[in-house]
Amino acid sequence: MDLITTSIAALVALALAVFCGWRGARPINVLKGPRMIPWRVLMMGSAVVLLLMAAHLLNLLGLKTGDPRY
Repeated sequence: MDLITTSIAALVALALAVFCGWRGARPINVLKGPRMIPWRVLMMGSAVVLLLMAAHLLNLLGLKTGDPRY
């Protein structure tokens, strides 16, 4: 992926992580029943994608993030 696509994917993952974190932190309404969307799992998944995109951005900018032997 190029720089622009990676930046857009990182921003989308950041927005999704923030949104899912906000939704997961809201108090549970017992009258409505259980939550049907696992907000915490979605938040962690988008945070992992964000971390991978950040490493890919650093590699695209010239920093080496892998094993220094190679």
